[in-house]
Amino acid sequence: MQSMLIIGALFFIFGFVTWLNSVLIPYLRIACELNIFESYLVTFAFYISYLVMAIPSAWVLKKTGFKKGMSVGLAVMAVGALMFIPAAMSRTYILFLIGLFIQGTGLALLQTASNPYITILGPRESAAKRISIMGICNKVAGAIAPLVLGAIVLENADALVNSLSSMNAAQQALELDALATKVITPYLIMTGVLVLLAILISFSALPEVDTDQENEAVAAANTNKKSILQFPHVLLGAFTMFVYVGVEVMAGDTVISYGASQGMALTTAKFFTTYTLIAMIAGYILGIIAIPKFISQAKALQVSAVLGVVFVLVSLFSEGYTSVLFISLLGLANAIMFPAIWPLAIADLGRFTKIGSSLLIMGLAGGAVLPLIYGGLADVVNPQQAYWIMVPCYLFIWYYSTYGHKIRTV
Repeated sequence: MQSMLIIGALFFIFGFVTWLNSVLIPYLRIACELNIFESYLVTFAFYISYLVMAIPSAWVLKKTGFKKGMSVGLAVMAVGALMFIPAAMSRTYILFLIGLFIQGTGLALLQTASNPYITILGPRESAAKRISIMGICNKVAGAIAPLVLGAIVLENADALVNSLSSMNAAQQALELDALATKVITPYLIMTGVLVLLAILISFSALPEVDTDQENEAVAAANTNKKSILQFPHVLLGAFTMFVYVGVEVMAGDTVISYGASQGMALTTAKFFTTYTLIAMIAGYILGIIAIPKFISQAKALQVSAVLGVVFVLVSLFSEGYTSVLFISLLGLANAIMFPAIWPLAIADLGRFTKIGSSLLIMGLAGGAVLPLIYGGLADVVNPQQAYWIMVPCYLFIWYYSTYGHKIRTV
């Protein structure tokens, strides 16, 4: 129980830091004078770190073990948060992006450690239930984060945007400099919290687990396997994770800007990411109740993928609040996906579990690539029609839930 509480606290931190991006996108678009595509470099810088750092994270964990690795991850995140101070003082977009990349690097290490940890701490068939509990911790934090940061940095943002065109260059620079400095205090507080947590985790009673141990059946099945590339269900799982994280990030991080594009004030639109995460929390609660008692992990993933397609199509063929609401409702469709994909993909890996987990963490780079493509499409076509990119993603998730996770031979 103590281990679950500690990991739950870490998942809360994941959620709080990750879902701040939904506010940073419109905030930095104003403060740093960006177009839509450029503003989505926020998600690119944050999530591309998972692709770059996942394999090194596995090496770090092999040397440090899970507990010390988590402390290192928190410390790295603190460095990334601290980078926001010079970035805000100079209103330099590249420094914000570097800070986000460093934060993502720390999260890559934390996620590489904590996700297999929570999977291994109990029976595999109920892993989705445990991950769903962690997901609630994650999404409660994620629901709170944009409200807290949005109240600070987006206060009077609509009035500022409307008045900028009537100012001369010097006045514009002064107003935008003042807007940029609003982020300093929240990120100083975040730095302190992350350092404190790193110290607390290092001295906690969190036990180590040995993922290299294999039961006889798994050992026999893996006898002739020398590489993670010989596990097709993991490779397909990593790509499924890539497209899943892409659509999850789009649902949460684009919806504020999308609401604004539909003519809604930022003071109203800032709540839409919170609605998305409330929908995810509802989905997690359903998962905890239903898995595995009433529905298997694979079947739950199938249903979620179908819901995703339906909700996107409704959003594409409606307007205004209805269209924005169905993007937020994608939180319900997305909720159980991570908890279901993870145990299906790392099943029967034995001594390959750490590297398999790293491969899945690399899949989180979907949050870097797909929203950036969405931003480019939004500039060329419009923010609504750009959501068509989600449909093939949900269809591939359905394929993996139905057939892909069963493939065991190359």
